[in-house]
Amino acid sequence: MQIHPDVAVGHDVHHNGDHGHHHQSFITKYVFSTDHKMIAKQFLITGMIWAIVGGLFSVLFRLQLGYPGQSFPILETFFGHWAEGGQIKPEFYYALVTMHGTILVFFVLTAGLSGTFANLLIPLQVGARDMASPFLNMLSYWFFWLAGIVMLCSLFVQTGPASGGWTMYPPLSALRQAGDGSKIGADLWLVSMALFIVSSLMGGLNYISTILNMRTKGMSMTRLPLPMWAIFFTAVLGVLSFPVLLSGAILLLFDRNLGTSFFLSDIVVNGEILPNEGGSAILFQHLFWFLGHPEVYIILLPAMGMVSEILSVNARKPIFGYMAMLGSLFAIAILAFLVWAHHMFVTGLNPFLGSVFVLLTLLIAVPSAIKVFNWLTTLWRGNIRFTPGALFSIGFVSLFISGGLTGIFLGNSTIDIHLHDTMFVVAHFHIVMGVASMFGMFAGIYHWFPKMYGRYLNTTLGYLHFWVTITGAYLIFWPMHYQGLAGIPRRYLDKSSWLSFNGFHDLDKMITVVSIVVFAVQLMFVFNFFYSIFKGRKVTTTNPWGANTLEWSTPVNPGHGNWEGEIPEVHRWPYDYGKDGRDFIPQTEPVGANESKH
Repeated sequence: MQIHPDVAVGHDVHHNGDHGHHHQSFITKYVFSTDHKMIAKQFLITGMIWAIVGGLFSVLFRLQLGYPGQSFPILETFFGHWAEGGQIKPEFYYALVTMHGTILVFFVLTAGLSGTFANLLIPLQVGARDMASPFLNMLSYWFFWLAGIVMLCSLFVQTGPASGGWTMYPPLSALRQAGDGSKIGADLWLVSMALFIVSSLMGGLNYISTILNMRTKGMSMTRLPLPMWAIFFTAVLGVLSFPVLLSGAILLLFDRNLGTSFFLSDIVVNGEILPNEGGSAILFQHLFWFLGHPEVYIILLPAMGMVSEILSVNARKPIFGYMAMLGSLFAIAILAFLVWAHHMFVTGLNPFLGSVFVLLTLLIAVPSAIKVFNWLTTLWRGNIRFTPGALFSIGFVSLFISGGLTGIFLGNSTIDIHLHDTMFVVAHFHIVMGVASMFGMFAGIYHWFPKMYGRYLNTTLGYLHFWVTITGAYLIFWPMHYQGLAGIPRRYLDKSSWLSFNGFHDLDKMITVVSIVVFAVQLMFVFNFFYSIFKGRKVTTTNPWGANTLEWSTPVNPGHGNWEGEIPEVHRWPYDYGKDGRDFIPQTEPVGANESKH
């Protein structure tokens, strides 16, 4: 019996698979699209543009750090009067660090990573035609785009962008008279973040409702691929913690523009006693880090989920300890909310309260270690295919281990008092959060590019990209641990006047040179990406990696609606690799009479 597509049941009510290609103008297909796959591409390409901007900032201020006192005409070309004579002005250096951090943490690793892969994978892996609300999904991208435009404008105002650090602590960020970077640029930063948070909330609510309500027949929660669980917990973290930062940003706008005193009290500027009383700068830190610590896992969890999937596919083995992986994801999500004050050990926090946060911080190492053991055991004696996606996944595990170990130092309040605000902190969070999450993102792009564009990325360039990036990442950030242990403070433009730090000049030069090389290789990846969209080797089979999950059961170039006929039914978990003498068994294949069920 044939059912007319318009009278289909449940969430089949969208369109037949190919419908997306008909009666659509350029605007409705590529710009204001409600197709989750197109929105994923929009998030990805916007995130890549921001990654180039944020990465370029770090390369440019590294020039100044590696060669203090030298003049670089390229700096004046980029920054005009903020780098007169080819040297960055100290006050503008802080603005550059602020924008680098903000762009990479929020616009690239939050929106670029979650926005891309949540949108691409959720409907495809749970078996849905689209998101629960395609219109809300489109709005979430355009709010992100708007936030980006406001942030971009702040780079071009006369007094320069915000320079309160990416954490925007008051009173520096709350007082216009504190410096150029506290004027209109700081207002634009706060407005941009408010728009960004609205975008994240719209996306997060959509992701949760789609995963809970729109799974295809047979797709129980325990048959979900691990990227779905990771994205689900990520969305829950975002929905619960982003509003707290929104409140902090709005109250800070009030302090700046309406004369309130939420975060200000007893302040003297240039001999003038300000009338503000009763506020607390520490309150802002609590509000910021109550989002700021879950934010680390909002960035890391999707990467963890994708790495689990890619390692299993390329090791040709079931993921080791599926339920332990779920339990550790859940534990990380809970503990992420209970450790925020470890960022505040030096604020005069009560030592007893500090010891509670030390305990909770060290506890989060347990689920993290479970995940690491499970990844390593999945790889152990596997028939590993070293695709670029698999290499970046293995690189993620390496970085997560080495970066996570240094977190044990910083999680201990006694040691943190010495290491706080030194280069040790920079080294730790760049390795464990920044570079590791970028590796998860690269792994996802190499692995799912054939599903997004129907072509492959160039593998040779992929291998070059991996080896230079992982070598470079360790060469850049590992030496910073030693700088931090020696007491070198972070966010200082020129340390050459400290005699005790002179021994680190050559190390700084090396870090600068390597960072330029690594940035150049990222540009090569961007070339590979855009070249492959149009000229890459075409995908000829629907399942190029021999994977079990539902997205590989759609056509090579799926239309809006994903599946051409009915949505396939699920009969098994997604990790039946190397079972009963078979290389892989897709989720859609019924369980045989003599098979063990999952």
